[in-house]
Amino acid sequence: MLSKIILNNFKSFKNKTEIDFTKTNYRFLTDTNVSDNGIIKGCLFVGANASGKSNIILAIKLLLDLLFKEREINSGLFLCLFSKENDFSIDYYFSVEESKIRYFIKHNPSRGLICETLYLDDKIILERIGTNAKSYINGEKEMIYDENDLSKDTLFLRTLYFNTKFAGNNILKAWFDFLQNSIYIDAFEKNVISYGKEDIGLSNYLKSNGTKDINRFFDKYKFNQNINYSKEDKNHKITIQIGKDEEKMIFFRRKGIDAPIPFNEESLGNRTLLNVLPAFLTLVNKEGMLLVDEFSSGFHNELEELLIRYFMRESNSSQILFVSHSTNLLSTSIMRPDQIYSVNFNGSEGSWVKRFSDEQPRMAQNMEKMYLSGVFEGLPGYNED
Repeated sequence: MLSKIILNNFKSFKNKTEIDFTKTNYRFLTDTNVSDNGIIKGCLFVGANASGKSNIILAIKLLLDLLFKEREINSGLFLCLFSKENDFSIDYYFSVEESKIRYFIKHNPSRGLICETLYLDDKIILERIGTNAKSYINGEKEMIYDENDLSKDTLFLRTLYFNTKFAGNNILKAWFDFLQNSIYIDAFEKNVISYGKEDIGLSNYLKSNGTKDINRFFDKYKFNQNINYSKEDKNHKITIQIGKDEEKMIFFRRKGIDAPIPFNEESLGNRTLLNVLPAFLTLVNKEGMLLVDEFSSGFHNELEELLIRYFMRESNSSQILFVSHSTNLLSTSIMRPDQIYSVNFNGSEGSWVKRFSDEQPRMAQNMEKMYLSGVFEGLPGYNED
């Protein structure tokens, strides 16, 4: 699980910024919202528009992209544009089984220089500067690499993994399994990215898994609807049918209404829900990260609350890290104060964060009202006068 991330000169985060995902001393929601290793199962980022919330999600997504999507670090878009510094860095900390992993990357876009360091239980097992590297993946034996082995635009960790699969190092293999199980969702754009072999996009999920688990979820939480995935659906008046060579179609069936509703004719909220449900259903049964930007797109408040409670209750060692503008989620019945960060933007100094638990709110206090009154920062500075 991701235990901490440190950003420096990345996007809007000009100054060194630490975001911690380990639990604090709160005793409520421990059984559901905290994993056995003391790391929180989810974190919500709130704040004004353009404050930098999505950049935190993008920093985590960047690691997954670079490791599994053949993406190169060849762009200055990650560098803070209003900083005099010429490089950015991201420090990732993970807890895997009984071990601690730290992976540090630093990149200078103008020089095309990448630095990487991988620590396992505080011991360096991979070190790279530019096109020179060494590793101790297989025990104490040092392996040396040069420009013939490294690409200046590709992470050496990626190359090493695909060349060796970390044979003989079960901790690193378990870490990569966790990373590959991860899923990114842009709820507003309806974009779902899976990093493993299984595509969690809606159509591919239904082809592989059918509708059983989705309809079971609908039935369990009394949605009064099911879906059908077929080439045809009908009632006593109409038949909706697609061509033989076309893929199957999704139909909604509202209970008490004898009429198939094609997916494209359904509400935005229902279509968004169906797009994100495969990821939720997958990661409550696997270990990985669910990264969600614009989580509140098209959802009713109670639906948002249901999905977050479901993930916290049903997942074991997975995490949901998400951005939302829905202040109803700022409730001690849903999230612990140490699971919420406000993100603020301060002109030339860039973005900064504040953890709600720093103000030590009590369980009985209304965190939504406290946030809206400015206690936790992260409010827009609009003025109607």
